[in-house]
Amino acid sequence: MQRVKVRLNISPERFQGYYQGVVEHIVATAADGRIVRFPARVLRPFLSYQGVQGIFEITCDANMKFQSIRQITSPPSR
Repeated sequence: MQRVKVRLNISPERFQGYYQGVVEHIVATAADGRIVRFPARVLRPFLSYQGVQGIFEITCDANMKFQSIRQITSPPSR
């Protein structure tokens, strides 16, 4: 298993396309500089009124296929 950390800052307006299923994948730059692509649907549990924000750890199998995601940090409350 491989783990990749990404920082996401997706506004609620921008996430609407992902949430509606119009956009199927998120493309982000990992902390180590790699470009990662993963299913947008996996971020739905992390959606708040601020959108999707924080640092996430993505776990992939040996073929770099998505396995899981967890939120490591979230933005401070306002």
